[in-house]
Amino acid sequence: MANGPHPVEIRLQKRTRVLSVGFDDGSEFQLSAEYLRVFSPSAEVQGHGGGESLLVDGKKNVAIDRIEPVGRYAIRLVFDDSHDTGLYTWPILYDLGSRFEINWQRYLARLEEAGLSRDPADANDGSRE
Repeated sequence: MANGPHPVEIRLQKRTRVLSVGFDDGSEFQLSAEYLRVFSPSAEVQGHGGGESLLVDGKKNVAIDRIEPVGRYAIRLVFDDSHDTGLYTWPILYDLGSRFEINWQRYLARLEEAGLSRDPADANDGSRE
């Protein structure tokens, strides 16, 4: 396993908006489209500096339209809100899966502190710092 675990299965469950990713070390993660969207590795979400990522609200109902392979090292997720610029490399997918609970709780706390919502009806129409 050079450079860490590699996916052996990537499956999109469109009805439940969940991406299932199984790795060759036996780990398997169920990652919601919302989680993957708000933690996108794109510069739009992560920013261009080393600080905390931008806070994306209103993505509770976002879905993944399609998955595009990028070489043998990543996938590009195309979301139904037109976001498609993040490359989810195998280490990024693995990290998102293994750190889900910590990441999600931090995200929810940040939303609450900023007075923002996961609900698209209450969204601020984009990302915020």
